[in-house]
Amino acid sequence: MMEILRGSPALSAFRINKLLARFQAARLPVHNIYAEYVHFADLNAPLNDDEHAQLERLLKYGPALASHAPQGKLLLVTPRPGTISPWSSKATDIAHNCGLQQVNRLERGVAYYIEAGTLTNEQWQQVTAELHDRMMETVFFALDDAEQLFAHHQPTPVTSVDLLGQGRQALIDANLRLGLALAEDEIDYLQDAFTKLGRNPNDIELYMFAQANSEHCRHKIFNADWVIDGEQQPKSLFKMIKNTFETTPDYVLSAYKDNAAVMEGSEVGRYFADHETGRYDFHQEPAHILMKVETHNHPTAISPWPARRPVPAVKSAMKVPPGAARSRKRVWLVSPFPTCEFLASNSRGKKISVSLSALSPRWTS
Repeated sequence: MMEILRGSPALSAFRINKLLARFQAARLPVHNIYAEYVHFADLNAPLNDDEHAQLERLLKYGPALASHAPQGKLLLVTPRPGTISPWSSKATDIAHNCGLQQVNRLERGVAYYIEAGTLTNEQWQQVTAELHDRMMETVFFALDDAEQLFAHHQPTPVTSVDLLGQGRQALIDANLRLGLALAEDEIDYLQDAFTKLGRNPNDIELYMFAQANSEHCRHKIFNADWVIDGEQQPKSLFKMIKNTFETTPDYVLSAYKDNAAVMEGSEVGRYFADHETGRYDFHQEPAHILMKVETHNHPTAISPWPARRPVPAVKSAMKVPPGAARSRKRVWLVSPFPTCEFLASNSRGKKISVSLSALSPRWTS
């Protein structure tokens, strides 16, 4: 069963006016917009009055919601069915930690109420396109339609590709049908490998091979030999990038090792207990800066805001996805300590953004 709980307003007056201006620029007769968060609770059993009140308290945040009945056409923007948003994961964990075991999952959407003149179907499509990101969101036209977010489907059965019976053509057909983007030499490799094994591959194995051996994971082009006009170049594309560090290694403690890099930081005061005395005190020690960069082109295109992978188990980490998709850029700072991000200058006078994770005396009250 699904329960619907209204939330706080989702857009400030500034954001609403900005949206209205964009609609006017597109010559869409939209007069007014109201948007509020809507929470959907997938329950395995009914909540009693106390539990319901507890869930309402958990989902009460943001500006106070004036009691009113929204006017206009409803456009409900939610995560795409079949996906679980980062908000959903965290909110569901919080509900479980608060003892609400009847909650299978919580999810959140934004209900847009659009007051407009007469719009054609094509114009409504323009409006919906402006309100959501089709790569990771969908639009419903009734609150109850959000039940699709919690739908469960039977897994697709494993299928076999008849390589032994049909030969190489079976892999070529599977490559197109499954969207594997396998190169000719990869198809040759799979044909040889499974022929030696004396069995047909299944679709799961082909999917796994395509992902594990993809350009995204292997950087095959990035590490390939670089030949210009028939002349072998001394450095691959990746070695050209590494050459920067080899030429100017100043203040870099580690690079291109352990999937991260460390640059020299400053001395800071950290507050922790001495393992010998058990007494909490400030300790001056170097706070080096760990840098973690991921070339997540496709994942970043789909979901640039939440981090896509866990960072290494270190005290402080900075994660910078490429953000090239749709001109989005984002920096994640992950730290168990209070983290401050500020502008600074490097040894060559260039302005840089620095993250400092520490608890120093001057920050305490």
